[in-house]
Amino acid sequence: MSRIPVVFAALKAQGRKALIPFITAGDPDPELTLPLMRALVAGGADIIELGVPFSDPMADGPTVQRASERALKHGMSLRRVLDVVRTFRREDDATPVVLMGYANPIEAYGPTAFVKDAQSAGVDGVLVVDYPPEECADFAAALRAHRIDPIFLLAPTSTEQRFGEVAALGSGYIYYVSLNGVTGAGGLDFDDVARRLPAIRAKVGMPVGVGFGIRDAASARRIAAVADAVVIGSRIIEEIENSPRDQAAGRVTDFMQGIRTALDQQEATP
Repeated sequence: MSRIPVVFAALKAQGRKALIPFITAGDPDPELTLPLMRALVAGGADIIELGVPFSDPMADGPTVQRASERALKHGMSLRRVLDVVRTFRREDDATPVVLMGYANPIEAYGPTAFVKDAQSAGVDGVLVVDYPPEECADFAAALRAHRIDPIFLLAPTSTEQRFGEVAALGSGYIYYVSLNGVTGAGGLDFDDVARRLPAIRAKVGMPVGVGFGIRDAASARRIAAVADAVVIGSRIIEEIENSPRDQAAGRVTDFMQGIRTALDQQEATP
């Protein structure tokens, strides 16, 4: 079992919701990734989603695309991402780390070698945007055999058949894309999310995190009222992007603390 179910069980016992931030490994440069991961934890992160930079990130909006470009410019690779996780594990053996990215880097690395090295590095979950469940049963089984959760996306357009497919192959949690668009897009429909999540949760039988379009404490708090986890990425990357390098980690912690406080206030409301 990975660290992810342990975290969700502890949060449920406390009546709290998970805060899952996303950053791109290697952005703005590889040397700052580890301090930023520490900053996320200091700000209240329960799970960290660490993006593997890729040259054609189809599901990502301009903000995350720029982050990938900066990381690749500095030579960030999947192997170096695993090295970062391995180093992080020397000081933090509790916070789950989920790698989020695309199939091409894994195929180039070799799926079998990747799974083995990811386990060795201390990775807890893997979300591959362009590995649909019908095409990655063997990969998902290999991850689970190495105590890594295969995490899948669901969207407003997903059918009940797709709910069943990800329930059969996935573990850890489901990432529900709250809108039809790319990361960082606006137009989050809270009522639609609230309508859809009960059926998804009942079908998949695992926690559901909601991401895309969550940009501030108010939107995070509203999503936390109906979801098991709040995923926020583009807004954090903007904070990094707009900060002097030596202030980026501190500003990320401050931003995260505001979100964490909002979630906990929501949870304390009768």
